[in-house]
Amino acid sequence: MSLATTTARASPSALSNNKATRSSKERRCNSRRQQPVAAQAAATAEAPQKVAVSAAERVQLGSSDLLVSRCCLGTMTWGMQNTEQEAHEQLSAAWDEYGLNFMDTAEIYPVPPAAETQGLTERYIGSWLKGSGRRREDVVLASKVSGYGRQPYLREGGKVPRVDAANIEYAVNKSLERLGTDHLDLLQIHWPDRYVPLFGAQPYDQAQEREGDVPFEEQLRGLEAVVKAGKVRYVGVSNETSYGVMRFIQAAEQLGLPRITSIQNSYSLLVRGSFETDLAEVCAARQANVGLLAYSPLAGGALTGKYIEGGPDTGKARLNLFQGYMARYNKSLAKEAVGAYAEVAKKHGLTPTQLALAWCNSRWFMASVIIGATSMQQLKENVEAFDVQLSPECLQDIDIVYRRYKDPAFN
Repeated sequence: MSLATTTARASPSALSNNKATRSSKERRCNSRRQQPVAAQAAATAEAPQKVAVSAAERVQLGSSDLLVSRCCLGTMTWGMQNTEQEAHEQLSAAWDEYGLNFMDTAEIYPVPPAAETQGLTERYIGSWLKGSGRRREDVVLASKVSGYGRQPYLREGGKVPRVDAANIEYAVNKSLERLGTDHLDLLQIHWPDRYVPLFGAQPYDQAQEREGDVPFEEQLRGLEAVVKAGKVRYVGVSNETSYGVMRFIQAAEQLGLPRITSIQNSYSLLVRGSFETDLAEVCAARQANVGLLAYSPLAGGALTGKYIEGGPDTGKARLNLFQGYMARYNKSLAKEAVGAYAEVAKKHGLTPTQLALAWCNSRWFMASVIIGATSMQQLKENVEAFDVQLSPECLQDIDIVYRRYKDPAFN
């Protein structure tokens, strides 16, 4: 008997409440499996038939009035691993076939970042928006302004990027120009202006602290300027900590400045602890009400199992194509954990991808899960994974593996 089920939920046009208010009935799992709805309908080339999938279910993003799909289309491979045409194909399928309405990009994309490719991702999105005749109100468009340092080619004269009013205004203007639109629905600070351990670095090291951090109030005033100018609707953070979230919320409440509505952090079966221990409490609806946008839910593709299974296309996969990139997911302990989760998936009649994405989608604090694909087949599998609901037995097996491999990418 299967311990997981795939079910159809609301149509893409139906609006739902935040994940935290979903009924216990919706959380229950049946013991039978059905074919994903997306597999039951064929889209014609002239007029693709929109398919009702759970990935398109709408939720309210934090304290904002943005209604976003539970699945957010990530874009960071466009311009490096994907061509402009391939980017357009993914976007059209996501909107016309799967009913998504939410995409995330950044001024530094594609990745790995490089001066010669910087901005291509936003340009590809802009050409799609213009060429597809898409109504702007049908797209929830999120981008990110870079934090301290890292890519000096982002600013005129090679100045070190900072999160202050001048840098924010410059970055937003350039992003809007590339995107061919007059506003962003969500602008996020890609990483903090102050020192924090980033992208797998652990633990916090006081010796790495820098002088001259841009104060939280000043960052919010810079964000306020682009909001008041009508260039940005809502603001959020990324790669942030509980301390940072609370300082932003405190400054906003005390000074009447824009309140952050989202946090985009890494979250997956391999990276859980940093959010679940205290950020979950801070970001909960009754506290700061900041919605989690989970990036790398497949841990750079590691949780698909392809790096342990091998295959003819593995050499083109991200962790092999860019040596050293996201190396934390390729370590032996992380690979052991991936193998264990793959066995759980097999036991319950699922693919490793379905297990990983369905698990992320099931978390009570999740607003939207950001997926990334380099092929249409990957996109299809990722989107349809949101139709899977995991049984209590399956969730218990996941917890058993987690107790053995707690955040192995950091160990």
